Amino acid sequence: MILLDMILVASVFVIFYYRNFEWKYDSVEIEQNLLSTALLCLFWILLSGRTRLYHVPRSLTFTSYLERIIVHIFIFFLGVILLGKVSNNEFLKTERFYLAGFMLLVMIPFKSLVFSLLKYIRTLGKNHRNVMLIGESTSTEILKEIIETRPDYGYKIYDYPHSKIDINELITFWKKEGIHTVFLPSENCLEADLERKIFLAAESNKVIISLVPNIIQNNFFEYDINYIVTLPVLTPTKYPLDYFTNALLKRCFDIVFSVVVLFGVCSWLFPIIAILIKLDSKGSIFFKQKRYGFHEEIFECWKFRTMVNNADSTTKTTEVGDKRITKLGKFLRKSSIDELPQFINVFKGEMSVIGPRPHMLLVDEFYKPKISRYSIRSLVKPGITGLAQVNGLRGDDGDMNIQMKKRALADAFYVKNWSFSLDFVIILKTIYLVIVGDKNAR
Repeated sequence: MILLDMILVASVFVIFYYRNFEWKYDSVEIEQNLLSTALLCLFWILLSGRTRLYHVPRSLTFTSYLERIIVHIFIFFLGVILLGKVSNNEFLKTERFYLAGFMLLVMIPFKSLVFSLLKYIRTLGKNHRNVMLIGESTSTEILKEIIETRPDYGYKIYDYPHSKIDINELITFWKKEGIHTVFLPSENCLEADLERKIFLAAESNKVIISLVPNIIQNNFFEYDINYIVTLPVLTPTKYPLDYFTNALLKRCFDIVFSVVVLFGVCSWLFPIIAILIKLDSKGSIFFKQKRYGFHEEIFECWKFRTMVNNADSTTKTTEVGDKRITKLGKFLRKSSIDELPQFINVFKGEMSVIGPRPHMLLVDEFYKPKISRYSIRSLVKPGITGLAQVNGLRGDDGDMNIQMKKRALADAFYVKNWSFSLDFVIILKTIYLVIVGDKNAR
């Protein structure tokens, strides 16, 4: 993969150079071009170590991978500009923006295609890893459900055929089925002696043991591993948006983006939607509902009204085929147009463009004591769209307890791993889902 990228980087440089400049044999010019090409390729490789462009674990989502590509190309673009400043190469001095722009247009589709192709191959049962789960917990239940519903991750689960674990039989099973990884709950579901024997057997037989933290009891999101010399210590986590510069950047983006949407789209679309809502059913145009916001402060969340007036709007969540939803409401929900008034909340500072979706108060009150670190969602402002939503976790299909735990995990991941580039990717995916339609929208 690295070799292909180097060939592509060099080819783009050569093609653009001789397309814009006269082809002539000049040893000095050739030497400059070779040196510039080598520096570009070297910078690309060195940069990949920081952006982890070539560290692609099979569980990596396309959202995270696309974020890495965009960050990598953006920094590479800055590197090209700096190289043009110090280089004697005339092309890099005058045409660097064309080079960087073309790299952006070529690399993102190329690497996205390779990533998608690899995922597709894994859905066919190729390039998979044989895994097994030992011990049952809420976390391993969720992990098993994820693996079974995401064949593109390339995991194949093997169930141990015996009710009681015997180490010798377990080793024989590993060898027979070619087990690569064993997932164990971290909360000591097994006897201490048996767990110790499993670890020793796995080490001897080159089987990887992965621990799955308990999302119900374990506060693993609260700590990071740091080092004092070589001694690992757990220190309280400081999330990205705890830093003033990051929070200021996100707020500035929210203001600019909300102003553009409110004046560029909502100024003419709101009157049309308002008339259609009035013609469709009796009642107000907007629907306002109290939700928990930043640090669990209660605010009024705005939406277009999509239901007939009913007394259950604040106590009953939406169901599949809900009779309360109007004909126009179905379209507004499916297209996510009903969420547009929330840009007013964003402009007021009560919400952000990107963040965990605010739930009804009764939903939060129900799940807070059931899911550890559920309240981590409130450490950032709620969003119009979020990481959970662009990954399909917005409907109520299947086991709702499992779905909500998966949403909480996605929201916690967002809070712990926020970056401006991640927000940018989520916006792109949201726009795509609005255009093609989101099957999970209700």
